[in-house]
Amino acid sequence: MALHVVASRAGPAEKTALLMLPWATPLADWPEEYVVPLPRGLSRHVVRIVRAGQQTLAVKETEPDIAMREYRLLRDLRRMDLPAVVPKGVVTGRTDPAGEILPAVLVTEHLRFSLPYRSLFRHGLDAENLPSLVDALVVLLVRLHLADFYWGDVSLSNVLFRRAAGGFAAYLVDAETGELQSTLSARMREHDITVARENVFAELLDLQAGEELDPDVRAHEIVDLLAERYEALWTELTRAEEFGTNEMWRIEQRIEHLNELGFDVDELDIVTDLGGDTVRIQPKVVEAGHYCRELQALTGLGVEDAQARRLLNDLAAYTAHYDLGREDPAIVANQWLTTIYEPLVAMMPADQRGKLEPAEFFHEVLVHRWFLSEQAGHEVDIFDSAADYIAHVLPERPDELVAAD
Repeated sequence: MALHVVASRAGPAEKTALLMLPWATPLADWPEEYVVPLPRGLSRHVVRIVRAGQQTLAVKETEPDIAMREYRLLRDLRRMDLPAVVPKGVVTGRTDPAGEILPAVLVTEHLRFSLPYRSLFRHGLDAENLPSLVDALVVLLVRLHLADFYWGDVSLSNVLFRRAAGGFAAYLVDAETGELQSTLSARMREHDITVARENVFAELLDLQAGEELDPDVRAHEIVDLLAERYEALWTELTRAEEFGTNEMWRIEQRIEHLNELGFDVDELDIVTDLGGDTVRIQPKVVEAGHYCRELQALTGLGVEDAQARRLLNDLAAYTAHYDLGREDPAIVANQWLTTIYEPLVAMMPADQRGKLEPAEFFHEVLVHRWFLSEQAGHEVDIFDSAADYIAHVLPERPDELVAAD
């Protein structure tokens, strides 16, 4: 049987590196020279994080049809700008030296600075952070549902988490059971929530059994919180609202509130009654990533939405401090980028850059400055704060880029 590789657009070097991997060896037996010591989540399949040239890839063994279907689905989700891992290819037709058929593999790009939920708890996450983790999963699920995606197997195990301004951002990593629908029914959404409650409940109990989570945490309260926050966010993003024609300012108020949640309103369905006294509005298309798009337009930085909001707040403080409100925002943003953000990020020691992404490091320094300023009774310089953070806090942080379980 001939080896068959379906790969997304890549340069010649990337394709060559992919072809040079030891496809004639079962994935579980790949030698250490290929395997990267990065944490992996639980999976029903054999999964390895591997190095191929300059790429770090996740390789999963599965059935050919399943691998191809998931590859196509992940490509669709990425085209829709949804938070999912990047598919790189599918390899079929594998055989070992004795001619025995080996499973097909799905190849995805490893998400930098991401961790499975178990590794987060092993790196010091505690019960106080559980609501933030739940919120990240809820936002991911709502975004997928808004795009008419039925997940089918919602769980912490099928997600990778990245730190985002003190909270988390969640990315879909396993779409094997997913389906893109023409219209997602309420029943399918409810089924996803039911599955999420069951899976997360079991995962929390498993953490407690392994003494990785406080035994006093009540798993049923956490899954209740998941369902409540999902329903609250879904309702806020999709509910219809009626008001009098003398209250048209409420349209702008509704849009601003959605922006505060990190979503852009791409289109509004506006209907007036026959008498012209009542207006009914409902968001038709709601898109996430409001703050990251705004920051990227001003500075070119590509970060998580919560990080972007924090950076935009610091940019606003910089603008006010130097009385630059009448200047071109793009010029002011460039000044802030070159005199504050980039020099501060450059202070991070080279041997510790695997601990935090630059934007998360900047956020951590802002938080640290607040504590230092409170202790000192006056505002501490941000670069002095960064130096203190690097000296006393950063060395204790786990190395999340290359950490191994």
